[in-house]
Amino acid sequence: MSKIIDGIKISKEIKTEIRKKISAATEKGFRSPSLKIVLVGGHGPSKIYVNAKLKACESVGINAELISLNDNILQEELTELIKKLNKDNDVDGFIVQLPLPENISVQKVIENIDPSKDVDGFTNDNIGSITSKNKKLLPATGLGVMTLIKRYSIDVESKKCVVIGSSRNVGGAIAQMLVQREDVTVTVCNSKTKNLKSITIDADLIISAVGIPNLVTEDMVKDGVSIIDVGISRVKDSSKRSGYKIVGDVDFDNIFKKANLITPVPGGVGPMTIVSLLQNTLKVYCDKFKI
Repeated sequence: MSKIIDGIKISKEIKTEIRKKISAATEKGFRSPSLKIVLVGGHGPSKIYVNAKLKACESVGINAELISLNDNILQEELTELIKKLNKDNDVDGFIVQLPLPENISVQKVIENIDPSKDVDGFTNDNIGSITSKNKKLLPATGLGVMTLIKRYSIDVESKKCVVIGSSRNVGGAIAQMLVQREDVTVTVCNSKTKNLKSITIDADLIISAVGIPNLVTEDMVKDGVSIIDVGISRVKDSSKRSGYKIVGDVDFDNIFKKANLITPVPGGVGPMTIVSLLQNTLKVYCDKFKI
């Protein structure tokens, strides 16, 4: 059995499932789902990521539109756009791509998004629903991670799980999702946790989401560990045409031989975050039309 947790493969399977559901709906006379993506400024990686989201939407039949804004836009102007999208009944969901320029408050942006259209799952209402029986729109990255755990049948019953990274929308959200399973022991750390090795060395599942290359090294994990690497960073690599390569938080090459299962970077969690965005959009659409 392969040790690789293949996010590309699983995301393709889910896209096929989504495509079939949308096709069945449109054949009955319903319009296609509609998603708007707001991109502020010309942040290079964001442009690449947004293009991947647009392409994914097209592949399943979601009508996605990019709204590009200058990076000198005022907070008030962005808020007005968000309120307009909130009220537009032909828009099922929308996202404001992060990061945002320094002059824009991310918190104020999130606060103004209608939770029922928040397909990134970042609003307080949706984050809070993680601990509720009535789950709403879950954070896309966390949903993607939990889907990988389920589809690869990673055994977490009575196991020790360590989440490295406590950010509200990613690490913290993932930890909350894991805690909902009463049979799991979850420890949350961050990049500044002292003697991190003493915590990770006994872990059965490690999920790292801090964006620090090689934070988790071979000596920090036990044989048979499962690892989901959410981190993503650019490091210089003269052998690449671009001058850099994409890596995760985990020293993949050296840990691979000890791991039971492990995600590559890229090709692990990234595709799952995008397909989870599609799943959330489909959920809003189906709930709206009671499909």
